[in-house]
Amino acid sequence: MLGICPPGADPGPAGAVFGAWRQLAVQPPAASADRFEKIVDQLGLHWDGPALAALSTEIENLAASQRPAPFAAAAIAAHVVAMRPDSELFAWWLADLVLAKSLRWPLPLPLLMAQVFGPAFRGEAGGKRIRPGEGLERAVCVALVQAAAESCRLAAVLSRSAERLIAIAPKLRAKGAGDVIFLLLNEDAVSGSLTTKNLSRFAARRLFDRLQQLDAVRELSGRTTFRLFGL
Repeated sequence: MLGICPPGADPGPAGAVFGAWRQLAVQPPAASADRFEKIVDQLGLHWDGPALAALSTEIENLAASQRPAPFAAAAIAAHVVAMRPDSELFAWWLADLVLAKSLRWPLPLPLLMAQVFGPAFRGEAGGKRIRPGEGLERAVCVALVQAAAESCRLAAVLSRSAERLIAIAPKLRAKGAGDVIFLLLNEDAVSGSLTTKNLSRFAARRLFDRLQQLDAVRELSGRTTFRLFGL
């Protein structure tokens, strides 16, 4: 999310999780120890090289098997948590990667992680959350159905918003407006105090106010002093 965390600054726990799944979604679902090492470091975990190499081999074997993709994703999540109970976040990161790899998608999507705290991973009558381990396969299948439906709805909303933003772009007279349009189309959120070589903070504030008036962007934070904008 541009302009929110300066380059090299500590993004905090939530920012680290966001960054890990963003990295997942912008690269092909390749399994390598080097890649995994960067992710576990980002999540504040500590795994040794041989364990990560073994994990990479396990994922390649799962992806090459005839096991249904949701079951393969559940298997890797359970495998990781059995090895390291403190690594549930990493387990779900790998589950989303294995799902994409098994289905031969060009890029993964954070489908399972988006549902981890949702109804699919609750027992009957909203009971205790189902974690990686026994009985996970059914929950993963239900979660994927729900995640796919929600993703399609969100994609439709974002597509309409993007079309509207592109349509009103020629009406914007602010110098540097094109840079802001590009960022809004490519980032999850953009800081309302964004500055660029062509846009001062004051000019950015006026531009975002204009975009709101045109119903081309939404303010995401609900705050008056630290505003975030997106589609």
